[in-house]
Amino acid sequence: MRSFAYSRAADVESAVADVSADPTSEYLAGGTTEVDMLRLGVVRPRRVVDINDLPIAAIEELPDGGTRLGGLARMSDVAAHPVVRERYPMVTEALEKGASAQLRNMASMGGNLMQRVRCSYFRDGDRACNKREPGSGCAALDGVNRTHAVLGTSEHCIAAHPSDAAVALTALDAVIRLRGPEGERTVAFDDFFLLPGDAPEREHPIGHGELITAIDLPVLPVARTSHYLKVRDRESYEFALASAAVALGTEGGTVTEARIGLGGVATKPWRARRAEQALAGSEAGPEAFARAADAELADAVPRGMNGFKVELAKRTMVRALTEVAARTRGGTA
Repeated sequence: MRSFAYSRAADVESAVADVSADPTSEYLAGGTTEVDMLRLGVVRPRRVVDINDLPIAAIEELPDGGTRLGGLARMSDVAAHPVVRERYPMVTEALEKGASAQLRNMASMGGNLMQRVRCSYFRDGDRACNKREPGSGCAALDGVNRTHAVLGTSEHCIAAHPSDAAVALTALDAVIRLRGPEGERTVAFDDFFLLPGDAPEREHPIGHGELITAIDLPVLPVARTSHYLKVRDRESYEFALASAAVALGTEGGTVTEARIGLGGVATKPWRARRAEQALAGSEAGPEAFARAADAELADAVPRGMNGFKVELAKRTMVRALTEVAARTRGGTA
Protein backbone atom coordinates (compact mmCIF):
# COMPACT_ATOMS: atom_id res chain seq x y z
CA MET A 1 0.00 0.00 0.00
CA ARG A 2 1.30 3.45 -0.90
CA SER A 3 1.51 6.06 1.84
CA PHE A 4 -1.17 8.75 1.99
CA ALA A 5 -2.19 11.61 4.24
CA TYR A 6 -5.18 11.23 6.57
CA SER A 7 -7.50 13.81 8.10
CA ARG A 8 -10.83 13.69 9.92
CA ALA A 9 -13.60 16.14 9.01
CA ALA A 10 -15.78 17.68 11.71
CA ASP A 11 -18.62 18.94 9.50
CA VAL A 12 -19.97 18.56 5.99
CA GLU A 13 -18.71 21.94 4.80
CA SER A 14 -15.10 21.28 5.77
CA ALA A 15 -15.21 17.74 4.37
CA VAL A 16 -16.40 19.00 1.00
CA ALA A 17 -13.86 21.81 1.01
CA ASP A 18 -10.98 19.49 1.87
CA VAL A 19 -11.72 16.94 -0.84
CA SER A 20 -12.71 19.48 -3.49
CA ALA A 21 -9.44 21.37 -3.07
CA ASP A 22 -7.31 18.32 -3.90
CA PRO A 23 -8.04 16.21 -7.00
CA THR A 24 -6.07 13.31 -5.49
CA SER A 25 -8.14 13.12 -2.28
CA GLU A 26 -11.08 10.83 -1.46
CA TYR A 27 -13.69 10.36 1.24
CA LEU A 28 -13.43 7.50 3.74
CA ALA A 29 -16.60 6.24 5.43
CA GLY A 30 -16.97 2.62 6.54
CA GLY A 31 -13.93 1.69 4.48
CA THR A 32 -15.25 -1.78 3.63
CA THR A 33 -14.44 -1.22 -0.06
CA GLU A 34 -12.05 1.72 -0.03
CA VAL A 35 -9.47 0.00 2.16
CA ASP A 36 -9.49 -3.02 -0.17
CA MET A 37 -8.91 -0.74 -3.16
CA LEU A 38 -6.03 0.98 -1.38
CA ARG A 39 -4.38 -2.34 -0.53
CA LEU A 40 -4.69 -3.58 -4.11
CA GLY A 41 -3.35 -0.34 -5.53
CA VAL A 42 -6.46 0.16 -7.67
CA VAL A 43 -7.04 3.59 -6.14
CA ARG A 44 -4.08 5.73 -5.13
CA PRO A 45 -5.21 8.89 -3.35
CA ARG A 46 -2.60 11.12 -1.80
CA ARG A 47 -5.08 11.97 0.95
CA VAL A 48 -8.18 10.43 2.51
CA VAL A 49 -10.71 12.46 4.48
CA ASP A 50 -12.51 10.50 7.18
CA ILE A 51 -16.17 11.57 7.31
CA ASN A 52 -17.47 9.29 10.05
CA ASP A 53 -18.05 12.17 12.48
CA LEU A 54 -20.41 14.01 10.12
CA PRO A 55 -24.04 14.38 11.30
CA ILE A 56 -25.58 12.63 8.28
CA ALA A 57 -26.40 9.19 9.69
CA ALA A 58 -30.02 9.70 10.77
CA ILE A 59 -32.98 7.68 9.49
CA GLU A 60 -36.06 9.87 9.63
CA GLU A 61 -39.56 10.33 8.32
CA LEU A 62 -40.14 13.27 5.98
CA PRO A 63 -43.07 15.70 6.24
CA ASP A 64 -44.62 14.31 3.05
CA GLY A 65 -44.58 10.77 4.43
CA GLY A 66 -41.41 9.64 2.71
CA THR A 67 -38.29 8.39 4.46
CA ARG A 68 -34.76 9.84 4.49
CA LEU A 69 -31.72 7.61 4.91
CA GLY A 70 -28.60 9.50 5.94
CA GLY A 71 -25.59 9.02 3.71
CA LEU A 72 -23.63 7.67 6.68
CA ALA A 73 -26.47 5.51 8.02
CA ARG A 74 -25.06 2.03 8.50
CA MET A 75 -26.59 -0.74 6.42
CA SER A 76 -27.49 -2.76 9.50
CA ASP A 77 -29.27 0.20 11.11
CA VAL A 78 -31.33 0.86 7.99
CA ALA A 79 -32.27 -2.80 7.64
CA ALA A 80 -33.44 -2.95 11.26
CA HIS A 81 -35.36 0.33 11.29
CA PRO A 82 -39.10 -0.29 11.86
CA VAL A 83 -40.21 2.30 9.29
CA VAL A 84 -38.04 0.77 6.58
CA ARG A 85 -39.14 -2.76 7.46
CA GLU A 86 -42.82 -1.80 7.32
CA ARG A 87 -42.87 0.52 4.29
CA TYR A 88 -40.05 -0.87 2.14
CA PRO A 89 -39.49 -4.56 2.97
CA MET A 90 -37.50 -5.09 -0.24
CA VAL A 91 -34.89 -2.63 1.08
CA THR A 92 -34.56 -4.51 4.36
CA GLU A 93 -34.29 -7.84 2.55
CA ALA A 94 -31.70 -6.53 0.09
CA LEU A 95 -29.58 -5.07 2.88
CA GLU A 96 -29.74 -8.22 4.99
CA LYS A 97 -28.60 -10.35 2.02
CA GLY A 98 -25.58 -8.16 1.29
CA ALA A 99 -22.04 -8.79 2.51
CA SER A 100 -21.80 -10.13 6.09
CA ALA A 101 -23.16 -8.98 9.45
CA GLN A 102 -19.79 -7.50 10.38
CA LEU A 103 -19.53 -5.53 7.15
CA ARG A 104 -23.13 -4.33 7.35
CA ASN A 105 -22.34 -2.88 10.78
CA MET A 106 -19.55 -0.78 9.23
CA ALA A 107 -20.68 -0.02 5.68
CA SER A 108 -22.61 3.20 5.03
CA MET A 109 -25.50 3.63 2.61
CA GLY A 110 -23.64 6.26 0.62
CA GLY A 111 -20.54 4.11 0.47
CA ASN A 112 -22.58 1.14 -0.72
CA LEU A 113 -23.81 3.15 -3.69
CA MET A 114 -20.30 4.38 -4.51
CA GLN A 115 -18.58 0.99 -4.23
CA ARG A 116 -16.49 -0.15 -7.16
CA VAL A 117 -17.15 -3.26 -9.20
CA ARG A 118 -15.97 -6.68 -8.02
CA CYS A 119 -14.63 -7.63 -11.48
CA SER A 120 -11.39 -9.54 -10.92
CA TYR A 121 -9.78 -7.82 -13.90
CA PHE A 122 -10.53 -4.40 -12.43
CA ARG A 123 -8.84 -5.47 -9.20
CA ASP A 124 -5.83 -7.03 -10.92
CA GLY A 125 -3.37 -4.29 -11.77
CA ASP A 126 -1.66 -6.48 -14.37
CA ARG A 127 -4.73 -7.14 -16.54
CA ALA A 128 -6.43 -4.87 -19.05
CA CYS A 129 -9.36 -2.89 -17.62
CA ASN A 130 -10.89 0.23 -19.11
CA LYS A 131 -12.39 1.21 -15.75
CA ARG A 132 -9.02 1.23 -14.05
CA GLU A 133 -6.95 2.42 -17.03
CA PRO A 134 -9.06 3.96 -19.83
CA GLY A 135 -8.11 2.69 -23.26
CA SER A 136 -6.28 -0.40 -22.02
CA GLY A 137 -9.03 -2.81 -23.10
CA CYS A 138 -11.35 -5.22 -21.30
CA ALA A 139 -9.85 -8.59 -20.47
CA ALA A 140 -13.23 -9.89 -19.33
CA LEU A 141 -14.70 -9.86 -22.84
CA ASP A 142 -12.89 -13.08 -23.76
CA GLY A 143 -11.80 -14.07 -20.27
CA VAL A 144 -13.39 -15.61 -17.20
CA ASN A 145 -16.72 -13.78 -17.33
CA ARG A 146 -19.18 -16.10 -15.58
CA THR A 147 -20.21 -13.42 -13.07
CA HIS A 148 -20.31 -10.53 -15.53
CA ALA A 149 -23.24 -8.57 -16.95
CA VAL A 150 -25.55 -9.36 -19.85
CA LEU A 151 -27.54 -6.08 -19.76
CA GLY A 152 -26.22 -2.55 -20.28
CA THR A 153 -22.84 -3.74 -21.52
CA SER A 154 -20.52 -2.31 -24.15
CA GLU A 155 -17.38 -3.40 -25.98
CA HIS A 156 -15.46 -1.48 -23.32
CA CYS A 157 -16.88 -3.04 -20.13
CA ILE A 158 -19.12 -5.89 -18.99
CA ALA A 159 -18.59 -5.67 -15.22
CA ALA A 160 -21.73 -6.28 -13.16
CA HIS A 161 -22.73 -3.77 -10.50
CA PRO A 162 -22.33 -5.42 -7.08
CA SER A 163 -24.84 -3.64 -4.81
CA ASP A 164 -27.95 -5.40 -3.50
CA ALA A 165 -29.45 -2.35 -1.83
CA ALA A 166 -29.18 -0.29 -5.02
CA VAL A 167 -31.39 -2.79 -6.86
CA ALA A 168 -34.24 -2.18 -4.42
CA LEU A 169 -33.67 1.57 -4.36
CA THR A 170 -33.80 1.88 -8.14
CA ALA A 171 -37.18 0.13 -8.20
CA LEU A 172 -38.47 2.62 -5.63
CA ASP A 173 -37.43 5.78 -7.54
CA ALA A 174 -35.24 6.93 -4.68
CA VAL A 175 -33.57 10.34 -4.87
CA ILE A 176 -29.95 10.99 -3.93
CA ARG A 177 -29.04 14.23 -2.17
CA LEU A 178 -25.57 15.61 -2.79
CA ARG A 179 -23.52 18.35 -1.22
CA GLY A 180 -20.60 19.78 -3.19
CA PRO A 181 -18.53 22.92 -3.64
CA GLU A 182 -21.40 24.49 -5.59
CA GLY A 183 -24.00 23.69 -2.93
CA GLU A 184 -26.75 21.09 -2.69
CA ARG A 185 -28.53 19.22 -5.46
CA THR A 186 -30.52 16.06 -6.04
CA VAL A 187 -30.16 13.27 -8.60
CA ALA A 188 -32.80 10.70 -9.51
CA PHE A 189 -31.55 7.27 -8.50
CA ASP A 190 -31.63 5.72 -11.95
CA ASP A 191 -29.64 8.68 -13.32
CA PHE A 192 -26.97 8.31 -10.65
CA PHE A 193 -25.48 5.19 -12.28
CA LEU A 194 -24.06 5.51 -15.78
CA LEU A 195 -23.86 2.81 -18.42
CA PRO A 196 -20.25 2.07 -19.42
CA GLY A 197 -20.57 3.05 -23.08
CA ASP A 198 -17.17 4.14 -24.32
CA ALA A 199 -16.20 5.72 -20.96
CA PRO A 200 -16.59 3.01 -18.30
CA GLU A 201 -14.24 4.84 -15.94
CA ARG A 202 -17.02 7.39 -15.34
CA GLU A 203 -19.60 5.64 -13.18
CA HIS A 204 -21.57 8.56 -11.68
CA PRO A 205 -22.56 12.05 -12.90
CA ILE A 206 -21.03 13.77 -9.90
CA GLY A 207 -18.11 16.11 -9.56
CA HIS A 208 -15.03 15.61 -7.45
CA GLY A 209 -15.78 16.52 -3.86
CA GLU A 210 -19.55 15.96 -4.03
CA LEU A 211 -20.77 13.96 -1.06
CA ILE A 212 -23.89 11.81 -0.66
CA THR A 213 -25.66 13.32 2.33
CA ALA A 214 -28.95 11.39 2.10
CA ILE A 215 -31.14 9.03 0.10
CA ASP A 216 -34.84 9.92 0.01
CA LEU A 217 -37.49 7.24 -0.42
CA PRO A 218 -40.84 8.48 -1.72
CA VAL A 219 -44.29 7.61 -0.40
CA LEU A 220 -45.12 4.36 -2.23
CA PRO A 221 -47.99 2.29 -0.85
CA VAL A 222 -47.16 -0.49 -3.34
CA ALA A 223 -43.74 -0.88 -1.72
CA ARG A 224 -45.34 -2.34 1.40
CA THR A 225 -45.91 -5.47 -0.66
CA SER A 226 -42.43 -6.04 -1.99
CA HIS A 227 -39.70 -8.65 -2.02
CA TYR A 228 -36.01 -9.01 -2.81
CA LEU A 229 -34.87 -12.36 -4.17
CA LYS A 230 -31.15 -13.09 -4.53
CA VAL A 231 -29.70 -16.11 -6.33
CA ARG A 232 -26.02 -16.81 -5.65
CA ASP A 233 -23.49 -19.60 -5.50
CA ARG A 234 -23.74 -19.84 -1.72
CA GLU A 235 -26.27 -18.65 0.81
CA SER A 236 -24.09 -16.13 2.64
CA TYR A 237 -21.37 -13.59 1.87
CA GLU A 238 -21.63 -13.86 -1.90
CA PHE A 239 -22.57 -11.52 -4.72
CA ALA A 240 -25.69 -12.12 -6.80
CA LEU A 241 -25.64 -14.11 -10.00
CA ALA A 242 -29.13 -12.70 -10.46
CA SER A 243 -31.49 -10.83 -8.18
CA ALA A 244 -34.87 -9.15 -8.40
CA ALA A 245 -36.48 -6.45 -6.28
CA VAL A 246 -40.22 -6.49 -6.91
CA ALA A 247 -43.21 -4.46 -5.73
CA LEU A 248 -46.62 -5.32 -7.09
CA GLY A 249 -50.08 -3.79 -6.82
CA THR A 250 -53.12 -5.77 -7.93
CA GLU A 251 -56.86 -5.32 -8.02
CA GLY A 252 -59.15 -8.23 -8.75
CA GLY A 253 -56.17 -10.27 -9.88
CA THR A 254 -55.05 -7.61 -12.38
CA VAL A 255 -51.73 -5.80 -12.11
CA THR A 256 -52.28 -2.11 -11.37
CA GLU A 257 -48.64 -1.22 -10.64
CA ALA A 258 -45.33 -3.03 -10.93
CA ARG A 259 -41.86 -1.96 -9.91
CA ILE A 260 -38.93 -4.20 -10.73
CA GLY A 261 -35.18 -3.88 -10.28
CA LEU A 262 -32.64 -6.46 -11.41
CA GLY A 263 -29.19 -7.10 -9.97
CA GLY A 264 -26.21 -9.31 -10.76
CA VAL A 265 -26.93 -9.22 -14.49
CA ALA A 266 -26.35 -5.58 -15.46
CA THR A 267 -23.63 -2.95 -15.42
CA LYS A 268 -25.81 -0.75 -13.18
CA PRO A 269 -28.75 -1.37 -10.86
CA TRP A 270 -31.23 -2.25 -13.58
CA ARG A 271 -34.75 -0.84 -13.67
CA ALA A 272 -36.81 -3.37 -15.61
CA ARG A 273 -39.10 -0.89 -17.33
CA ARG A 274 -39.99 -3.15 -20.24
CA ALA A 275 -41.20 -5.80 -17.81
CA GLU A 276 -43.17 -3.22 -15.86
CA GLN A 277 -44.89 -2.00 -19.02
CA ALA A 278 -45.62 -5.56 -20.13
CA LEU A 279 -47.32 -6.31 -16.81
CA ALA A 280 -49.57 -3.25 -16.76
CA GLY A 281 -53.20 -4.39 -16.94
CA SER A 282 -52.22 -8.07 -17.17
CA GLU A 283 -53.48 -10.89 -15.01
CA ALA A 284 -51.08 -11.40 -12.11
CA GLY A 285 -50.05 -14.91 -13.02
CA PRO A 286 -47.18 -17.03 -14.35
CA GLU A 287 -47.89 -16.46 -18.05
CA ALA A 288 -47.82 -12.68 -17.74
CA PHE A 289 -44.75 -12.84 -15.50
CA ALA A 290 -42.90 -14.99 -18.05
CA ARG A 291 -43.81 -12.63 -20.91
CA ALA A 292 -42.57 -9.67 -18.90
CA ALA A 293 -39.28 -11.42 -18.15
CA ASP A 294 -38.81 -12.31 -21.82
CA ALA A 295 -39.40 -8.69 -22.80
CA GLU A 296 -36.84 -7.39 -20.33
CA LEU A 297 -34.09 -9.82 -21.33
CA ALA A 298 -34.72 -9.57 -25.09
CA ASP A 299 -31.63 -7.40 -25.61
CA ALA A 300 -29.31 -9.33 -23.30
CA VAL A 301 -25.80 -9.89 -24.65
CA PRO A 302 -24.22 -12.98 -23.11
CA ARG A 303 -20.53 -13.72 -23.57
CA GLY A 304 -18.59 -16.93 -23.15
CA MET A 305 -19.32 -18.22 -19.68
CA ASN A 306 -22.32 -16.11 -18.61
CA GLY A 307 -25.00 -17.18 -21.06
CA PHE A 308 -26.86 -18.96 -18.26
CA LYS A 309 -27.60 -15.58 -16.67
CA VAL A 310 -30.25 -14.76 -19.26
CA GLU A 311 -32.48 -17.65 -18.24
CA LEU A 312 -31.53 -17.28 -14.58
CA ALA A 313 -32.57 -13.62 -14.57
CA LYS A 314 -35.93 -14.51 -16.13
CA ARG A 315 -36.61 -17.24 -13.59
CA THR A 316 -35.54 -15.02 -10.71
CA MET A 317 -37.92 -12.26 -11.82
CA VAL A 318 -40.82 -14.69 -12.30
CA ARG A 319 -40.23 -16.30 -8.91
CA ALA A 320 -40.09 -12.93 -7.14
CA LEU A 321 -43.26 -11.75 -8.87
CA THR A 322 -45.03 -14.99 -7.98
CA GLU A 323 -44.09 -14.58 -4.33
CA VAL A 324 -45.35 -11.00 -4.19
CA ALA A 325 -48.55 -11.82 -6.09
CA ALA A 326 -49.32 -14.45 -3.48
CA ARG A 327 -48.83 -11.85 -0.75
CA THR A 328 -51.25 -9.46 -2.43
CA ARG A 329 -53.85 -12.22 -2.37
CA GLY A 330 -53.10 -12.91 1.29
CA GLY A 331 -51.69 -16.35 0.58
CA THR A 332 -48.26 -17.94 0.32
CA ALA A 333 -46.26 -18.95 -2.72
